Amino acid sequence: MSEPILFYDIPGNSAHQKAWSPNTWKTRYCLNIKGLPYKTIWVEYPDIEPLCRKIGASAAQQRADGSPYYTLPVIYDPNTKTAISESGVIARYLDKTYPDTLRLIPYETDALHAAFNHALRGLLLGDLAKIMIPETAKCLPPRSEAYFRTTREAFFNSKLEDISPPGPKRDGYMDDVKKALLTLKQWLEADGTHKLFFLGDKIGFADVSLAGLLLWIRVILGAGSKEWAEVKAVDGGRWSRFMAALEKYEDVDVGEDAVV
Repeated sequence: MSEPILFYDIPGNSAHQKAWSPNTWKTRYCLNIKGLPYKTIWVEYPDIEPLCRKIGASAAQQRADGSPYYTLPVIYDPNTKTAISESGVIARYLDKTYPDTLRLIPYETDALHAAFNHALRGLLLGDLAKIMIPETAKCLPPRSEAYFRTTREAFFNSKLEDISPPGPKRDGYMDDVKKALLTLKQWLEADGTHKLFFLGDKIGFADVSLAGLLLWIRVILGAGSKEWAEVKAVDGGRWSRFMAALEKYEDVDVGEDAVV
């Protein structure tokens, strides 16, 4: 590799919340674990679509009306002149293109990883998002905050402040998050043995997918928040140990702002 990969991420509005997105963290973890040189390009929400069109990155999703929906993470690899969208596709690209690095989706687990990520969204993301999205809006730069609020309020058909106000409603969502984490523990120990990672003794893409969601809580709500303390306490501190094992892969470079 002669040139660093360009990694496109969504910035927060402060230094300690600069890298916050659970989706882009999947790719940042992958790059850090693999030890691949890269540079972050910070892209505000309204600039994601024009940026992707500019570099030739495909839309990762479709809207209900069939129009393309451009999201991050995206990478551009100048060594192969390739733009890649969507965290799972990026992980597979990095595994194939840089085979001398740790493979995060071993060939024989590819279908299982796809199934896991689908299951994880249904198990955990719905309740967690109701807690996190209103708080995330407060941590974005003004242009991104306005875009984020407009699109998320349309999705939820609700003002952000009404989705999970502090009190019984929010506590109920947090209880469901903790139940989901206990279900994940049951998956990990299906054979009766303790495992920290979903591939056993090595980190895989399933682990970074979950870690991105947990890091979202810690970064946006804060390491001293009630919610983060509750996550760390689940199952005798299992997820605290899990995140501690991944902490060495949390490097965030200074990067530069996108020019669209």
